Amino acid sequence: MDVLSAAKAKERQGGDIVHMEVGQPSAPSPARVLEAAQAALAGGHVGYTEALGLPSLRQRIARHYRDAYGVDVSPERVVVTTGSSGGFVLAFLALFEPGARVAVAQPGYPAYRNIFAALDIETVAVDVSATDNWVLGAHALGRADPAHRLSGLLAMSPANPTGTMIPGAELAELAAVSRRRGLWFISDEIYHGLTYEAPAQTALAFDADAVVVNSFSKYYCMTGWRVGWLVVPERLVRPIERLAQNLYISPPYLSQVAAEAAFDATAELEAVRAVYAANRALLLHELPRMGLTVAPIDGAFYAYVDVSRWTDDSHALCQQMLEEIGVAATPGLDFDPERGPQFLRLSFAGSHETCRECMRRLRGWLQRR
Repeated sequence: MDVLSAAKAKERQGGDIVHMEVGQPSAPSPARVLEAAQAALAGGHVGYTEALGLPSLRQRIARHYRDAYGVDVSPERVVVTTGSSGGFVLAFLALFEPGARVAVAQPGYPAYRNIFAALDIETVAVDVSATDNWVLGAHALGRADPAHRLSGLLAMSPANPTGTMIPGAELAELAAVSRRRGLWFISDEIYHGLTYEAPAQTALAFDADAVVVNSFSKYYCMTGWRVGWLVVPERLVRPIERLAQNLYISPPYLSQVAAEAAFDATAELEAVRAVYAANRALLLHELPRMGLTVAPIDGAFYAYVDVSRWTDDSHALCQQMLEEIGVAATPGLDFDPERGPQFLRLSFAGSHETCRECMRRLRGWLQRR
């Protein structure tokens, strides 16, 4: 967000900026989403809903699991949340006491450890790298917790910032290890729908007690609507309901109505995904030709790029890129406090023209270095 702020400041001064920093779809919300919200707004009553969400939306989300994954989920286990961010807070509060230890892949989404820190929960970073295809596997978990002192495991597939996906067999093993050790298994699946060569699999296919976090932000192009969901075991529904009643009262009514309509916007959303697929192909072709190594991009819309050939301070490199060629990128420090300075992240959620222009500017700049 600091990079975005600096980029916007340069734009206000007349700079021509190529935005590759923010993990947000550039496409607008689908037409059906807007129409549903407008119709609800015209109805004149916009009020609270049940804390767990509109029953019709909970039922539609449950149906999605049957249609997309062949997994039966009771609507009563679905909790609608104020984005996945609200879902994480509710889940972490319901699952863990202060002082609990939760394993998370590193590099990984920085808000995990920041929310944990706010709740006095300890993050146990599990280093992943090209050696293990940037995937958090059961063997890595064993290395990180030889004394079996964990309370939970949080996995993300497809992952931010690497775009890598945990194969089904590895997900099954993580679920099995979690059961054997008595750990809560949390699966962040907010980039489901955004895969390119094989579909993502839900952790619920391997563990009915897994806690799944998802969102309408990424595939459904609804970031600003702030609506997501959890799927939780039945015994957690009432505790999470009580937390939601006190912390949020309810998710926004208009956003929930709009979210239900998003499930009927597949054609529009798949057209957006096709743009991402073209952007992905371009980056996977061009970046290696510049001498840059990229983590596998199985899903999401990120390229996690090794820049150690040029620097061990990607924060400074990103500042130089912004100043000298007008390309805004995210330094890896946010995702990995230890090895992150050797990496940066490019978000290809924009137009194909934006990605082509980024590659053109970056190629010329690196040739001059």
